[in-house]
Amino acid sequence: MNNRATILYIPHGGGPLPLLDDPGHSNLNRFLSDYPASTDRPDAIVVFSAHWEETEISITAAPNPSLLFDYYGFPPETYQYRYPAPGHPELAERVQRLLTTAAIPARLDRQRGFDHGLFVPLLLMYPAADIPCIQVSLSASLDAGLHVAIGKALAALKSDNLLVLGSGFSFHNMQALMSKRDDAVDPQNQAFEEWLAQTCTDAALSEVERERRLVDWQSAPHARYCHPREEHLLPLQVCYGLGQAAARNVFRQPVAHFIASAYEWR
Repeated sequence: MNNRATILYIPHGGGPLPLLDDPGHSNLNRFLSDYPASTDRPDAIVVFSAHWEETEISITAAPNPSLLFDYYGFPPETYQYRYPAPGHPELAERVQRLLTTAAIPARLDRQRGFDHGLFVPLLLMYPAADIPCIQVSLSASLDAGLHVAIGKALAALKSDNLLVLGSGFSFHNMQALMSKRDDAVDPQNQAFEEWLAQTCTDAALSEVERERRLVDWQSAPHARYCHPREEHLLPLQVCYGLGQAAARNVFRQPVAHFIASAYEWR
């Protein structure tokens, strides 16, 4: 039995496209489908999704959350998915306690369902939907330093057999994503991904320097081209706050025609 949490930041793709066998998502689909074989089955899953922001950090606490279909303009069948994983109210309460102890205001939300930042990747990773899940919001402030602090506040979770999933996208320029039709390298995308890989994986960096770079991510090459708005990057800062070490780059391939990466801490 694993007595350490696995912390994983992933690209979750474009809306439900990974579930529609979209060719641009084939690399991501293989990675997500194969990933569970590389790690112990978790007792529960904690997801930080790019698609939930609140002024006060919020945590799903219903025993049986519904699904929130928070995408638009897709085929009718994409609004019929089911992912009946149970919630985990006790774990939600523990996360709330850890955050409030660290002076980060947090509340339980017994109404909100799981959004597609949770159910799309987990339908590929754990399709049986038999592992309890909770979802934690980002802060609407979009403050990178606060999201690192959120991860640090949850350090006690690392001793549990959990999967902590940061569900975002390391490239999230929607205008570019909707217009590109081939996998030709975008030099701005490539430069940012190289910076991100060095920042997250270089063991020669001190943790002070690694954290400084992630907090000051806007200074990275072409940062605002790759992330005009940073909500899809911030789950990475949470994961790093938990991991507090160099990560492993476990995926770096085109997704929707742009290079995207996944990072793992164990």
